[in-house]
Amino acid sequence: MVRWSDHALAQLRHIHDYIAKDSPLYAKRVSEALVQKTLGLDALPRLGRMVPELSEDAFRELGLYSYRILYEIRPDHIRILAVIHKRQDLQVSDIPHG
Repeated sequence: MVRWSDHALAQLRHIHDYIAKDSPLYAKRVSEALVQKTLGLDALPRLGRMVPELSEDAFRELGLYSYRILYEIRPDHIRILAVIHKRQDLQVSDIPHG
């Protein structure tokens, strides 16, 4: 099962709202595509690459458009931790745990 953290959902909403200022249609397409990209992770959890800033196998990422979808492989589910722009410097403190 794939579960989105509140933090990642808030980031997804922010991305949607930002894009929607120029194009509500494109905002919907981008946010839906980001969610769609995560749907198969329960079957293929190691599909994404390891997050270079963390160097831990359980923390992985998928890329889509100019975004990084960060997730954690947990024993009973996949947790989407964050959705960030590829140009954003990732700080370990930016990734919620728990």
